[in-house]
Amino acid sequence: MRWRIHEEQEVWGNPWLSVRRLDVEQPDGHRVDYHAVRLADVAATVVTDAESRVLLMWRHRFLTDTWAWELPMGIVEAGEAPIDAAAREVEEETGWRPGPLTDLIQSQPGAGIMDAVHHVFRASSATRIGEPTERNESDRIEWIPLTDVPAMIANGEIVSGITLVGLQQALLLR
Repeated sequence: MRWRIHEEQEVWGNPWLSVRRLDVEQPDGHRVDYHAVRLADVAATVVTDAESRVLLMWRHRFLTDTWAWELPMGIVEAGEAPIDAAAREVEEETGWRPGPLTDLIQSQPGAGIMDAVHHVFRASSATRIGEPTERNESDRIEWIPLTDVPAMIANGEIVSGITLVGLQQALLLR
């Protein structure tokens, strides 16, 4: 049941996003014009501490005009390893330097129409190094008890896909 791409062209793009037009052959031999989005990879980190709290950011997302708690995250820059991007984003967005990072989980949030790997790492410690250098990311940065996370998800206080995937995996592995 493999689909085959015969041709792919960029319709519009920038360094982080590319809208693509594809000539695709379906398993039954029928060819279709297909559109997809290829995004730069994203890296996030679940940072916990000795008190079983997780470092979260209260953020406004202007596109959906919503507020919610999220993990520190960001685009993996060209030539950058995802683990390095994850550590950099924690520091820039929170002012905390994470301890050693380990792989937690990866996901593809919309594999039928979008190609974007979401890399989630885990750190079990962090050191305060100062104020966040990225000042446009969040209103509040807090250490939230992991035991509060399921209720926060149920109440719609955590809605970001990469945040949900990372936190739920961290809770499963506790």
